Amino acid sequence: MSRDHAQSAERSVAAGLADASADDRSADDRSADDRSGDGAPSDAAQVPAHDGAGTAPAPGSAEAPFLELLARGASADAYEQPVLIARAEGRPAQEIAALEAVKPLALRVRSELEGRRRREAELSALFETAHDLAGLRDLDAVLQAIVQRARSLLGTDVAYLSLNDPARGDTYMRVTEGSVAARFQQLRLGMGEGLGGLVAQTARPYVTDDYFKDDRFQHTLTIDSGVRDEGLVAILGVPLMLGPHVIGVLFAADRRARVFEREQIALLGSFAALAAAAIDTANLLTETRSALSDLERANEIIRDRSGVIERASDVHDRLAELVLRGGGVHDVAAAVSEVLDGTVEFAEATAAPAEALEASRADGHAVRHADDWIAAVAAGGELLGALVLRGHPGLDPVDQRTLERAAMVTSLLLLARRSAAEAEQRVRGELLDDLLDARDRDPRLLRERASRLRADLDATHVVLAARLEGTAADADQEAVARRRLWSAASHLAATRHGLAASRDGGTVLLLPLEPGDTATETARRTARHLGTAVHDSVTVGASAPVEDLAARPEAVAAAYEEGRRCLDALRLLGRSGDGAAAEDFGFLGLLLAGDRDIAGFVERTIGQVVAYDERRGTDLVRTLDAYFASGMSPVHTKDALHVHVNTVAQRLERVGRLLGDDWQCPARVLEIQLALRLHRLSGAGQR
Repeated sequence: MSRDHAQSAERSVAAGLADASADDRSADDRSADDRSGDGAPSDAAQVPAHDGAGTAPAPGSAEAPFLELLARGASADAYEQPVLIARAEGRPAQEIAALEAVKPLALRVRSELEGRRRREAELSALFETAHDLAGLRDLDAVLQAIVQRARSLLGTDVAYLSLNDPARGDTYMRVTEGSVAARFQQLRLGMGEGLGGLVAQTARPYVTDDYFKDDRFQHTLTIDSGVRDEGLVAILGVPLMLGPHVIGVLFAADRRARVFEREQIALLGSFAALAAAAIDTANLLTETRSALSDLERANEIIRDRSGVIERASDVHDRLAELVLRGGGVHDVAAAVSEVLDGTVEFAEATAAPAEALEASRADGHAVRHADDWIAAVAAGGELLGALVLRGHPGLDPVDQRTLERAAMVTSLLLLARRSAAEAEQRVRGELLDDLLDARDRDPRLLRERASRLRADLDATHVVLAARLEGTAADADQEAVARRRLWSAASHLAATRHGLAASRDGGTVLLLPLEPGDTATETARRTARHLGTAVHDSVTVGASAPVEDLAARPEAVAAAYEEGRRCLDALRLLGRSGDGAAAEDFGFLGLLLAGDRDIAGFVERTIGQVVAYDERRGTDLVRTLDAYFASGMSPVHTKDALHVHVNTVAQRLERVGRLLGDDWQCPARVLEIQLALRLHRLSGAGQR
């Protein structure tokens, strides 16, 4: 540690210890003030300021040895020495007590400094990795850097990354760091095998302290042999996620037994997210290059023919200009209309003549249909729509080719738009997945990611769990229906500046709560919107409003579980296709709510009666307790309270004015009795 750093640490520790001593003195002062009116000392006043010492130690002499230890970065064991030396030298008991009191504070400061240095190193590594990702040129180099940094920060013997191979249906080692066994570095694993298979199946991190004694996952001879060659014992694996899909696993492993801490698991998860982002970016770059390559080939064809026919050259130039400036399909149709001296329109696949459209797709050329010409807009065998030239039966081959090329450019524009939309939806889903899994706990990074998606994590939000209620004929149709729901939810989230992701066979949304709106209204409105969009019944359960999501990402997971419970309750109650929040279920909301808002339930149910007693000094709450305990009999109630029956009647009449005329109906009676019981158990009813 440098001299400047040491002096800075000494000043920080001295200030911290002085503040702690000041806090102790303030606590003693408060204890002296907290005495009851009759002169008896309060509970707080009976607690000594320091265990075993009796008085607070003077800070001047006790902190010096610990400041020196902090300045030279001593180990935790060294902090026992000042106390041991003082005892050995026979120093006064008060001085030893002062050292004992200061020692935990010094250890706490040391732990805090160590934690900050560790977090700075972790953040620095994540920043460097993000910088590598921003300037992505070589995917292998970025992945190698991620694995190296993960191994260094976690202090493991080995770190490695495996990727799924859809073509071969297995998983292979992509990058290793610290490995010494050739067979381990060349492992190819069947899907679902080993610890990595368990991570891929559940999309959750898994850790094993002793690989060969762990029977939670499927052991195979190939995997066990590779792990044994490498000498690995403790292994941690976290999934690489693209949206809801696991594309691989990032591992950290030791050749000895080890327990991985929660912070280390979260850190490896952050590196896994960056690795997935690097792979996704590389894939997008490949797709973009492919699309640009197709566009360049189309332009080459246009340039080849432009010297022959001036009109074809004109349309080629216009189409190229439209693509470069980001024009849409209707801009292409308008440009071709001018060149062909006719009316060209873009039509959806369902709106174009089916036979002519299919013939054009199969043949690859424009097809005449009555007085019109149909050119299919397709990509990879998928029909995206058609360009229709109206009222132009006589079309020469050059103009026909122009229409066909315009259809090709239209398909490229549609694919580019779809890729951009899917990329944004995927990024929104990844951010929501990270919030649900609490992977990224840096509020600033979460806010930056949300800001790029035009979302504000500092606003009040509602977490909504949505699920289709229709029954699909087979698994393929069910998958299509779920994608349709996810697409509709993603579009809604984008327009509302929220987030959406697929989860647990349905969709989860994080939407900002509008001023004056409630969680119930948001749930019902979302159920109607999604149901209309997918032409099917959609049930939506909502959480209570949640705030400060960037600083408390774990609140999103808790709110999602609350929304799922509301969703299940709606389905059990036969209210499929509706939306609701926990507050709509009365006392059942206590069971559905994630935070068990008992005080809120009591306030909503009998709050006016409690407040009336507090203001007027009456006994309405006690009267209600006695009334229900006496079988709702005023006569028995007056015996229990030792008052006249008219007094009971007057009190019950006042209760009716406060709670409403229906307060004695069975449903209200059940909730009121439950609220009274909770009020009494909380201790509020005994004050």
